Amino acid sequence: MLPTLRQLQYLKALAEHGSFGRAAEAAHVTQPTLSAGIQELEKVLGAPVVDRARSGVILTPMGVEALRRANMILNEAEALVQAARNAGQPLTGRFRLGVIPTVAPFLLPKALPILRQRFPALRLFLREDLTHRLITALKAGQLDAVLIALPYDMTGLDWAHVSDDELMAAAPADHPLAREQEILPSAMENGDLILLEDGHCLRDHALAACGLRPPKSAGEDEIFAATSLPTLVQMVSSGLGVTFLPAMAVNAGLTESASVAVRPIAADHPSREIVVAWRAGSSRAAEGRLLAEVLRGA
Repeated sequence: MLPTLRQLQYLKALAEHGSFGRAAEAAHVTQPTLSAGIQELEKVLGAPVVDRARSGVILTPMGVEALRRANMILNEAEALVQAARNAGQPLTGRFRLGVIPTVAPFLLPKALPILRQRFPALRLFLREDLTHRLITALKAGQLDAVLIALPYDMTGLDWAHVSDDELMAAAPADHPLAREQEILPSAMENGDLILLEDGHCLRDHALAACGLRPPKSAGEDEIFAATSLPTLVQMVSSGLGVTFLPAMAVNAGLTESASVAVRPIAADHPSREIVVAWRAGSSRAAEGRLLAEVLRGA
């Protein structure tokens, strides 16, 4: 006997929601039905996959391994269905796209009307999150593609180029650096550098592109950090320091209402690469490339 796809779906729902009740609701079945499915899966495997407790359920070591393989099997099964549905009709039906927050509000407003016009049958579901969480969701089959920035570890992924996004220096309008035509990275480092908090890849891209060291941590002369680009701009506008901004955001008007001077950085091509990425071997690869082409045009 072999596990059924339905049993594997029940296991995945149980791992995601942590209780039989919530998992059953997510799977659109009754709790006894889901519980019976898990019991049948355990009989087929000859080992328990969950430990049941009042506080919820915890996967056993066998359950963790079963979930890992279940995700791969379910991804392939879904890819088969999507390939059949989309044969000859790219970007139709549901497409789940993850986008990083330093790209989403600046590129998508231009791209979404184009996508709607060119692909009226497309049902696009967007998820905005940090790169590492989007990659995890992509590899787990919860997303079909992601719109992210490189460099980043792309093991197990393929991708298509969208654009190169130049990094710019931003300083308060009355800051001495605002009088410069170009700003040296070393001057940024000595000017109360403010960055996005850890987890935002733009932080690492800016430091790497300019050859700078990360600012000191909380225990040593605490520096400011921001949770989003709009907050970062307001902090600079208030005179708290200087920062790096992507040209994509500047061109979209991010700094228009702020007392901020934006200047080129005197470094060798300081930029990040915007790409659409998907799982290597995914049946959505052609759609990922097509999506990247549309975004390039936007």
